[in-house]
Amino acid sequence: MPPISNDWLEPLRSEFSKPYYRKLHAKVMEEYNSRKIFPMADDIFNAFHLTPLHKVKAVILGQDPYHNDGQAHGLCFSVKPDVEIPPSLVNIYQELHDDLGCDIPNNGYLVKWADQGVLMLNTVLTVRAHMANSHRGIGWEEFTDAAIRILAEQDRPIVFILWGRPAQTKKSMLHNPKHLILEAPHPSPLSAYRGFFGSRPFSKTNAFLRENGLDEIDWQIENV
Repeated sequence: MPPISNDWLEPLRSEFSKPYYRKLHAKVMEEYNSRKIFPMADDIFNAFHLTPLHKVKAVILGQDPYHNDGQAHGLCFSVKPDVEIPPSLVNIYQELHDDLGCDIPNNGYLVKWADQGVLMLNTVLTVRAHMANSHRGIGWEEFTDAAIRILAEQDRPIVFILWGRPAQTKKSMLHNPKHLILEAPHPSPLSAYRGFFGSRPFSKTNAFLRENGLDEIDWQIENV
């Protein structure tokens, strides 16, 4: 677990010394030493590494990492370039195409979004191989809640994109009128047809950024 070293470090510093985090760290290290865990340990904090706090324009909250081999690399919904696009991301790309006319790419590597200020944060940052939600409740939620509170305190325009009930439970932490909250069902095949399709989060995010004098996100992911 390489330490966070950019401008996230100072506001998160107090978390690292709290009892829950010491227990979490010990548990995660034990899991990596005894089981197959995703993502690779060096990728756990990629959402923070790739999107410094001062750059955050939008936040997409996921649940926990993909749990099949080679998929997870520390950004919610994203997979490495040579990995088959998971079903939820297939639906995200379909909505992106319908919303903004973006071409559907041949890969699910979303680092381009992170580089432009889209924080792509799972609420749980690790998972056992082939066991979805297996690290729920070991302490990650407390840590990522701290990050969400830090974001909520930023007195500048930020869009929070909350897909599905687990993400929407975080809405109670968001009170700043300068922020925009977009809610929709989760893009998974189980729920996408209940209102995710047609929710137009990408154009709404860009319109909000534009109204506030900020650069829009270029959502088009290129083929590799």
